[in-house]
Amino acid sequence: MQTSPPSTLPAVDESGGHQALKAGASAAGTLIALGIVYGDIGTSPLYTVRGVFEGRPVTEDVVLGTVSAIIWTLTLLTTIKYVLIAMRADNNGEGGILSLYALLQRLNFKYLYLPAIVGAAALLADGVITPPISVSSAIEGLRILRPHLHTVPIVLAILMGLFAIQQFGTAIIGKLFGPVMLVFFSMIAVLGVQFMLHDLSILRAFNPYYALHMLATIPGGFWLLGSIFLCSTGAEALYADMGHVGRPNIYVSWTFVKICLVLNYLGQGAWLLQHMGKPLGDNNPFFAMIPAWGLLPAIGLCTLATIIASQALISGSYTLIIEALRLNFWPKVKVLYPTELRGQAYVPSLNWLLCAGCVGVVLHFRESSNMEAAYGLAITFTMLMTTVLLAFFLYLRRVSPVWIGLLLLVYFTVEGSFLIANLRKFPEGGYVSVLMSLVLLAVMVSWIQGQRLREAFVKYVPLADWLPLLKELSRDESVPKFATHLVYLTDSVDPSQIERGITHSIFQKSPKRADVYYLIHIVTTDEPYTKTYHVDTILPDDLVRIEFHLGFRVDHAINYMFRQVVTDLVQSKEVDITSRYNSLRDQDVVGDFQFVILNRTLPYAQSLTSWQRLVARLAGVLRWLGASQQESFGLDNSSLTIENIPLLIPERPELHLTRE
Repeated sequence: MQTSPPSTLPAVDESGGHQALKAGASAAGTLIALGIVYGDIGTSPLYTVRGVFEGRPVTEDVVLGTVSAIIWTLTLLTTIKYVLIAMRADNNGEGGILSLYALLQRLNFKYLYLPAIVGAAALLADGVITPPISVSSAIEGLRILRPHLHTVPIVLAILMGLFAIQQFGTAIIGKLFGPVMLVFFSMIAVLGVQFMLHDLSILRAFNPYYALHMLATIPGGFWLLGSIFLCSTGAEALYADMGHVGRPNIYVSWTFVKICLVLNYLGQGAWLLQHMGKPLGDNNPFFAMIPAWGLLPAIGLCTLATIIASQALISGSYTLIIEALRLNFWPKVKVLYPTELRGQAYVPSLNWLLCAGCVGVVLHFRESSNMEAAYGLAITFTMLMTTVLLAFFLYLRRVSPVWIGLLLLVYFTVEGSFLIANLRKFPEGGYVSVLMSLVLLAVMVSWIQGQRLREAFVKYVPLADWLPLLKELSRDESVPKFATHLVYLTDSVDPSQIERGITHSIFQKSPKRADVYYLIHIVTTDEPYTKTYHVDTILPDDLVRIEFHLGFRVDHAINYMFRQVVTDLVQSKEVDITSRYNSLRDQDVVGDFQFVILNRTLPYAQSLTSWQRLVARLAGVLRWLGASQQESFGLDNSSLTIENIPLLIPERPELHLTRE
């Protein structure tokens, strides 16, 4: 006897993989962390110091102040805030601003989602700037050998090739990331030590006095923070990637990475002390430290490192959008899983959106030095929003208000200073990242408000009032049978309630007789990898409600999951899925399953306020541009019916008619 629906697949147990993320540090895990986590922050020495001295004479005060500010920025922002504080605010091992927000949802603050979506939008905008500036900085090193080289075509070819291979997955090249970055960090450390030993006076930069002295006394010194901030732009990505490699591996690997970064910045400072008195011109201290015989291999290694940085940011953007989808912050889009590698996903719409953005940035700015004006401004907003959410996290953990106030004071001062300094870049190119952030934020706000508007017009009715009629309809042979098993997706959190639209679809629009009805409700949990379900048999042999509890990083493949649940119900003899037609039942043929998706429409939009009409239209456009519910839930065309159901229309007493 066939006891399960066709195409039933075996369940995959991923709990062990998630537990591995929480395990202690290991050599392999630390190596993987080098390749996944530090691409962005690791390639910052290619352009940070050069940006400070762009068009500025090299003086001892500025050199010592710059290196000192970089060292203490890495310490205050990356080490203390992200590594020591933020990484303790993990959501079952997962990090990042949206994971932090999911952890805080239980606080029920009305507008807590705002800092989360502002930070997420800015982080996505940063993902459009980072690949062009990183790759351009590496390729421009070739100009030491060929001064008149046009780098734009090379940069575009690398970026477009990188985005093109995303659809095939990056499991193979991903294995190379760790070893390449290990060699890269070792190289920049050796270069730094080599020049630092030539002038040990650069070690004075460990004293924060020189950073404060530069900011307070040197004309225009404060505005140099806009370039100095670039040394820490990968800190937010470090926090977001915690779930991929585990906190212990980041603790160990960051110690190594920070030492290498500091040594290289000290080396660049020592090189600058040997070239005081005039502007750098086209010289980049990073590449100037490399001996002529090793320049070409070093540029090749730097290019690989920047590609890895770009890949990490692209993958991180996919993860961010998937988290936003689960939190209902982003329109439904298609998500693919090109490989069996855990956590690796591919979002086609986002991939080509990022690709177009990166190409546009390269064509608009052309030089990495020009891109620096657009880089860093958006990510300061993300860091500030993370600080706000961290304060709420400490409140949730009942930390003393004194410590919470100290956190806000220190990081609002530090990050606020970077924000003000970066705002000077706005007319020079910063408007690009701000504009992209605002567009992405508008998408999120429109979608969130649109969903809330639709929910406000959904009417729920007591399910018990409809059960007798449902039972009669199921046995009324005068009504043509619509399906043996009929499945509806319900948004009702309360099992005793049901949407008026579903009862309208079953009983009024076109009566739908079935042998067994199913109601499926999906709960997205605050934990990332929850995969459980609960079954209520409301009417034996007639109505079953299935509630899925899925983590915000779990693919909502409802068709697949529903078949697994039905298989379990058949094995426990709670449901009989054999066809009810006599000729087929005798042969133990499984009955058909039909899903019904209700497309809720808002008729008579003129009855809404101007704001509601705007929100409804924007959300409608986003819904049209995004993936359908069918694609989102992985439903098969052959077993799906889509119906348009009007939402509850608000009362309009001004249109009340009187009969003559």
